[in-house]
Amino acid sequence: MSSEHPSRRDLLKGAALASAGLVLGSHAALAQGGDAADGASTDPITGRPSAAATMAGVPFEKHGTVRIAIVGTGLRGRSVLHELLGVPNVRITALCDTVPEKVEMAVQQMRKAGHDYEPARFTSGPNAYEQLVRRDDIDIVYTATPWEWHVPVCLSALNAGKHAATEVPAAYTLEDCWKLVDASERTRRHCLMMENCNYGYNELLVLQMVKAGAFGDLKHAGAAYNHDLREILFENKDEGLWRRRHHTLRNANLYTTHGLGPVAFLLGINRGDRFDYMVSMATPEMGLTKWRKDHEPADSPKWKERYVTGDLNISLIKTAKGRTIRLEHDVSSPRPYSRINSVQGTNGIFEDYPARIYIEGEGDAHRWASIDAYKAKYEHPLWRELGEKARSGGHGGMDYVMAYRLVQCLREGLVPDFDVYDAAAWSAPGPLSEMSVAKGSAPMKFPDFTRGKWSEARASL
Repeated sequence: MSSEHPSRRDLLKGAALASAGLVLGSHAALAQGGDAADGASTDPITGRPSAAATMAGVPFEKHGTVRIAIVGTGLRGRSVLHELLGVPNVRITALCDTVPEKVEMAVQQMRKAGHDYEPARFTSGPNAYEQLVRRDDIDIVYTATPWEWHVPVCLSALNAGKHAATEVPAAYTLEDCWKLVDASERTRRHCLMMENCNYGYNELLVLQMVKAGAFGDLKHAGAAYNHDLREILFENKDEGLWRRRHHTLRNANLYTTHGLGPVAFLLGINRGDRFDYMVSMATPEMGLTKWRKDHEPADSPKWKERYVTGDLNISLIKTAKGRTIRLEHDVSSPRPYSRINSVQGTNGIFEDYPARIYIEGEGDAHRWASIDAYKAKYEHPLWRELGEKARSGGHGGMDYVMAYRLVQCLREGLVPDFDVYDAAAWSAPGPLSEMSVAKGSAPMKFPDFTRGKWSEARASL
């Protein structure tokens, strides 16, 4: 066990206790239609009016060099840093973590990549990011912390006049979703949830096909995060120090966005359609309990934990246009990785894992075809431009494309590919699925985070 664990454990213990109170207390109030967590008498479903203008379609200001601060320099933070260091016209001006050694690892990473300047370091405690955001040499703050810190860091950045970007999910209560929306509108700063899967090769290829009408009128999509994480969840390091605890707090679809984000792009969610309501059900919890029995010694403190998250959560979403989405989450079972990543229209269907396609009138009737035949025509311009450099990046190249595109939008003053309304909508199935499961799979309405702007069609990536 490394020397970093005590300080991290102390932080996470406090964060977990606070998180438990927030999640359980806030969710109970929301389910009963009570007051919001901050004491305001607002309904988290119907939302509330805002005096501020929408952030939908608002471009970034242009930046010659994009100055980025990273909060959280663990495995994911350093992975994001690696991608950003390969993008031209980027300067990493500040780094923050509760573990000083992890910040120094990030600095060494910068030096190896040929960046010989010194970023500012913030390691004084769990709230050191509050000092970081006050600097005047930061354009955007990128958060790669455990989930419970995403909202506090983003709010701090926005209130300090900085754009905010966060790893997924952006939030896991409806009230926190609204806090991000309200803060982004009030400060006129963007708050982005950096969903890397939106930039996957197949995801962007199929998006091009959808925009070209290859599948006809869309009616259904499938999305998932099915990923055997049992070994990672029980490690005494990294995500094992905090992520497993969420399985003791909520019976919900805990991690929705890797599959849902790309599907939302395909269906034009918040760009002519919106999530309307969802129902959710969960299998019994068995997987983590069995893993603990098979792998943990009898004196392990993990035997004191009680897991409540069903192994497989299946949710169904209905959109305002009447289309349907199947959304799955399973990280507790032995199974191959899959995000499902499917879309069905009046002319055909695509399904991933493995990738296969059927377009009526093309190829053999009633047989799947290879997606390879469509790559020359429909390859997304970003992948065509970045080529092998993209493919050398993390997660099959999607991480580099994501980092490149973020910087490109900031440098050129473009409208970001996704905004705070997407961050809120894609995160909302987490708390809504918890409510639905608790109420016997009752339908739960989505808030309209756009305050009516969702019906306005606008260009996508």
